Parts: sequence; C-alpha cells; structure tokens
Amino acid sequence: MAAVLPLGFDPFILDNVPAQFICTEVEKPCLDAEELHIPTVDLHGFFAGDPNETFAAARVVAEACEKYGLFQVVNHGVDAKILKQAHLCMDRYFQMPVSDKQKAKRKVGESFGYASSFTGRFASNLPWKETLSIRYVSSPTSSDALVEDYFHCMGEDFQHFGLVYNEYSKEMCDLSLSILEIMGLGLGLERQILREFFEANDSILRLNYYPQCPQPDLTLGTGAHCDPTSLTILHQDEISGLQVFVDNKWRSISPKPNALVINVGDTLMALCNGRWKSCLHRAVVNNERVRKSIAFFLCPEMDKMVIPPKGLVDEDYPRKYPEFTWAMLLEFTQKYYRSDAKTLDEFSAWLLQNQKTNPHESPKSNE
Repeated sequence: MAAVLPLGFDPFILDNVPAQFICTEVEKPCLDAEELHIPTVDLHGFFAGDPNETFAAARVVAEACEKYGLFQVVNHGVDAKILKQAHLCMDRYFQMPVSDKQKAKRKVGESFGYASSFTGRFASNLPWKETLSIRYVSSPTSSDALVEDYFHCMGEDFQHFGLVYNEYSKEMCDLSLSILEIMGLGLGLERQILREFFEANDSILRLNYYPQCPQPDLTLGTGAHCDPTSLTILHQDEISGLQVFVDNKWRSISPKPNALVINVGDTLMALCNGRWKSCLHRAVVNNERVRKSIAFFLCPEMDKMVIPPKGLVDEDYPRKYPEFTWAMLLEFTQKYYRSDAKTLDEFSAWLLQNQKTNPHESPKSNE
C-alpha cells in the first residue's frame, strides 16, 4: 500500500497523477459515458397547492426512485442569487494556499471541516478532490449558528461565508422537507409522515472542488458509492462529471440550468424498507477546467431511530434492515468503513452480529 502523502503537499499542481490516486482497472473511469436523461419534476404545481400536479409529481418521483434512486427538480424556489454566492465563496476558499485551508481542517474521526483527498484515512484509490463539510442543525431547540460560527477560525474576512452557507443550508433544508412530502405520497403514505421524521435534523453541507487533472483517465473525483445519508440535493456547475450506475453500466448526468439533482441515500432506503434504492454514483474529472458542486445531505437527528412506517412493512415487504440511529451509521462510515455500493448491507450485517455478540466490538474496515 502506498504511503500517505504528507500534509502541506499539493498533488493538484503536478503534471502526473501520483500512484495513490490511480484507480484499479475495475474502477477506471469511462470519460465518454452515454448520457442518462433522468426524470425532471416541476415543483410549480406543488408549491401552488395544485393537488393534481402534486400527485402527478409523486408518481414521477416514485418511478424514478424505484428505477434510478434519483431525479431532478425545476421551479424549486431556491433563489439563483444564493446559488451564485455559494459558488463565489467556494472559489475564494479553495483557491487559497493549502496551509490556509487547513485552518479549518477536519479532525480525525469527524465529519466536518476541510479535507483534501491526501490527508484522510486512506492511502490508495484517493479521490481527485478537496471538500469542505459544514454541519447544519435544524430543530426547535437549536439555532442555525453552527454554520455562521464555523468560519471564525478563518478570520474576520470570512464571516460572510457563514451567512451565505447558513442561508443556503436553510433553503435546501426547507426544499428537502417539501420534496419528502411528495415522496411520502409516492410511497402511499400520508403526506406529512416523512416530513415530520426529518423536521428536526442534523444535516451536512459539503462543498466539492475537483481540480483539473493531468491524467483524468487514471483517477476519479469521487469513487463509486451510495450516500449513507438520507436525501441529497446536488447543485452542479456547468461542467459535467456526475455519473450513475444504471443497467450495469455507468451513465453521465449532465448539468441542467436551474435544476437540482435529488438522490436517495442509504438511510432513506432503510426508512423506506428497501422499496426505493440508494443511488450508486461517482464523479469523473477532466484536464481542462475545475469542476464544482455543492451537496446538501439531509440527515435525521443523531439519536432518532430509523424504523420504517407501518404502511411500508407487510407480508409482501417484511422488515429488510435492523433499526439503527443515524449516529451509528455515521460512525460506521467515518471510522470503520469506506462508503461504497454495499455500505448499508455491510452495516446491517455488522449491527446484527454485534447484537448477538459484543455490542462494543468495532466492525471490520474495507480499507
């Protein structure tokens, strides 16, 4: 296994991809993957209170989540100005020297902070990207100040960043809850059931920055994985890079102006009792332009038990996954297991085994 690259070293300025970033032959990217035209859901009728358009949207969402695990929305109500501001702040942050970005460095075992692909837990198959992950808590007993306070370590010049990303997170949180109403209808549930489950949430905002790559056919911006979180809202810039695995092949999802990509994560798949699937996806890079995206990961409160509503469990659909809290799955992916296509199954198997033996035993890592 290759040695971990030293802190302060910036591989993104090299003419060749270091060995630690080179994918295995099985994982090598397909840069000319065929386009997949995922369903587009127009939310205008839902926000206007039109029941016919709302149920029509629910049918499209249900079919998309069963087949692909993702769809995209337009007329979503998120102000274009806040999207633009969020990307401008990204530019400023990621263009700083590595030593400055590391003032907000993610601590070992935590989910939040700055992380370059070469300063994490792994020493091979490293992703060609940098990220900044920010916690967003929304509940009657918590304020949104976690986001605003986050940039204090960066100095006074960065206080504006906190305000921008606080507003962005709030917009995406509100949109997530609205989409969950439509999803609830698509599952045959009462409209408010999924929304109420997530109204108090402990979520993540992640800024993804994919530098130009001298050899994009050798590495990935993000390896193949399913999000362990619940619902992801992704805003892409105009550069293509997102790919999803459908019908045993990788397909490209090109950015669509004014659209947001929505995908199901592992926690929501468990909450749905497996009726909808978590989306297996990855990101490819290019040698011409930087690519950026912003992902809002809706998550339940840390100690909220993930148990499917009664309407989703019956003789035809018996319980598929053991009950768990988001804190348990988060710890599994942050400390013990590198997220991939099998995260939820591996986590479930570990959970059941530990319940039989030692509940404090650490699961095996797939590093």
